[in-house]
Amino acid sequence: MHKLIFHSPEFPILKLEKLTALLGKAPAHKGRFHMVELADNPGSELILKSAQLGSCDVSLIPNINSIPEIKLVISDMDSTFINIECVDEIADFVGKKQQVSEITEAAMRGELDFKQSLTKRVGLLGGIDETALNEIYLNRLRLNPGAEQMLKGLADRKVKFALVSGGFTFFTSRLKEKYALDFAKANELEIINGKLTGRVLGDIVDGEAKRNYLLQLCQELEITPKQAIAVGDGANDLLMMKESGVGVAYRAKPKVQEQVSSRLNIADLSAILDIVDVLS
Repeated sequence: MHKLIFHSPEFPILKLEKLTALLGKAPAHKGRFHMVELADNPGSELILKSAQLGSCDVSLIPNINSIPEIKLVISDMDSTFINIECVDEIADFVGKKQQVSEITEAAMRGELDFKQSLTKRVGLLGGIDETALNEIYLNRLRLNPGAEQMLKGLADRKVKFALVSGGFTFFTSRLKEKYALDFAKANELEIINGKLTGRVLGDIVDGEAKRNYLLQLCQELEITPKQAIAVGDGANDLLMMKESGVGVAYRAKPKVQEQVSSRLNIADLSAILDIVDVLS
């Protein structure tokens, strides 16, 4: 059994009738969203047609009976949980944003090795005063739409939330404290005498590290990876998304959207709750 989730609380009658004709059955209204059960996997073409017809995001949950109740949501930070790429904003303070942003984009598309690209980007930040980090946190960093609603909904449902990032602990630690996040992991920038050295301390958090962090948290929580939803936008999120029960591409790069069955390009992050509820 497969389920299609339409991330829309309501449809005009005509649109609902057209969706019913396309799918062979009517999507059922479930409060925040609509849902239809299908015996066979509808395939990407039908999903795309139904999303276009419904003017909304559509998530496919394949083999629904094989996925147990969700107990963990793990999310990338930059451009997923928050509105910026932190390394790009830091680079802006020394007039290197375009240069760093180009490397970031290539890494997110999967064209560059993430560890090498991060080392190269951070190397361009040497000499920047650490006060720039606080300036970015206070004046540029914002949660993406629906994030706070998602966090509240997850807490109400007793689902844990983890932030894992190829970005930096300066930001994840502050977000963890402010929003009472359950878990957070990121890279640590080396700072000496109040200035960034252009180096990262310890092992770099890349795609494999994100996947391993998911597995570590599942072990700690005594759940299986199938009981987790992984959310991200870049190529370095794919390993954890594929390891989880449901991978969600949020405003993601084309390479990422091609490889997961749940995509959020219109709905905000609170749509994650629709998936949690379907699997509860």
